[in-house]
Amino acid sequence: MTRSDRIARLRTELEGLTTEHAAAEFADLDVLPTRDVVRVMLDDGRQVADAVLARADDIARAVDLVAERMRRGGRLVYLGAGTPGRLGVLDASEIPPTFGLDPSRVVGIIAGGPAALVSSIEGAEDDASLGAADLEAAGVGPDDVVVGITASGRTPYVVGGLAHARGVGAGTVAVACNRGTAVAALADVGIEVVVGPEVVAGSTRLKAGTAQKLVLNTISTVTMIRLGKTYAGHMVDLQTSNEKLLARGERTVMLVTGVDEDAARAALRDTGGAVKAAILVCMKDLPGPEALDLLAAHDGRLRDALEATT
Repeated sequence: MTRSDRIARLRTELEGLTTEHAAAEFADLDVLPTRDVVRVMLDDGRQVADAVLARADDIARAVDLVAERMRRGGRLVYLGAGTPGRLGVLDASEIPPTFGLDPSRVVGIIAGGPAALVSSIEGAEDDASLGAADLEAAGVGPDDVVVGITASGRTPYVVGGLAHARGVGAGTVAVACNRGTAVAALADVGIEVVVGPEVVAGSTRLKAGTAQKLVLNTISTVTMIRLGKTYAGHMVDLQTSNEKLLARGERTVMLVTGVDEDAARAALRDTGGAVKAAILVCMKDLPGPEALDLLAAHDGRLRDALEATT
């Protein structure tokens, strides 16, 4: 097949995608006052949350799949090209400091490698074999879950990656913004969030990107909740690695336990900055090392450790 033939076929594929449609109501935006264009764009974006909420059951299935694999030592691996790839890398980078997770446990892989985070790497997303090769290089296996992210749902890099993931027994999740997508057909869980045409036709960094970010936030955060990384709505496994996070850690201990600033600071000092253990120190009057041992005995689950001492 010649390059012209491939482009013609791709043009036909794009014509069938709602994310590529040009909506008549946006045709005159370039001649409207700035204030009106801003309002149109923001009003159009309000439907994103509802579109994501409509896929809540699928997202819950994805969370259960990820949590089950991570409990047995596996990883959450995001895979995407362009904006979806950047969103995956972003979410992966934010989970370790927020929830005290080893950075190797949540991985973001983008077509074209790290350089693609700040520049367009032409052609990378069109290579299905590259998606498979990148996952193979990352050592993806049966304990991992690969989340393929693509607005169109047909990006070859992601399709190839998900096919490879299935072949090695990894769990697979697809996040797309069209119906009946190739990636959803490949995945254990398909999350198709249909947000409709963009204000600028085909610019899927807009509503589609917002929807994907919300889905990824939900998958990773609820997975961390399922793994015991929160307690009573607080980030009790955060890493107190800088002044802001240390202040947040002290505040969390104070809010959860009701102790004053001095007691919270002393408990954190006695536990090496471990917020969950500091909460145990304050609530159960335990020495720091004993609180740490108790947490370890309950797989880091604060609620279980607290109940075990009642």
